[in-house]
Amino acid sequence: MAMLSLPFSTERLVLRLFTPDDLDDLYAYQGLPEVARYLYREPLTRERCAQSLARRAAGTAWAEDGDDLVVAVCPAGEATVVGEVVLKLTSARARQVEIGWVFNPAYSGRGYATEAARATAALAFAELDVHRLFARLDVLNTASVRVCERLGMRREAHLVENDLDNERWGSEYVYATLAREWKADRAQ
Repeated sequence: MAMLSLPFSTERLVLRLFTPDDLDDLYAYQGLPEVARYLYREPLTRERCAQSLARRAAGTAWAEDGDDLVVAVCPAGEATVVGEVVLKLTSARARQVEIGWVFNPAYSGRGYATEAARATAALAFAELDVHRLFARLDVLNTASVRVCERLGMRREAHLVENDLDNERWGSEYVYATLAREWKADRAQ
């Protein structure tokens, strides 16, 4: 599998690799309890954000199961990171890739998550030869449910109380689309 051509742009956004200068922006949302609750973990400390940022800035080889690529999402013409989109290679042999997104709630309601996820998905199918793209999300995360549906992904599963976040059992939806479905939807 090849790497995505980075940076790339949409009508309103620039998606690029993270840099060390992005620490304040990353911590601004990764440190929030309302963001972490849908990720089944505690909010990140500033130190954990710095560690994560170093790994993200290095990119990935994108060849083996578990490799991932995390891109920073910035409004065009601005350096501010408002969120991120991640692609995780879950099976190189079967070309299965998980997509996810995390955005600063201060920028919600602007369509950034949908626009960034749509562009990243399109590039994953075109440049990475992905066969199946899927998303796993907390059923209470209605904003992400709407993103999946706007992308034309189908709900394939509803996993009930399949993860434990400290004291709360979480349930997940799995949404997915195949390369041929993605291409057919775009041709209409």
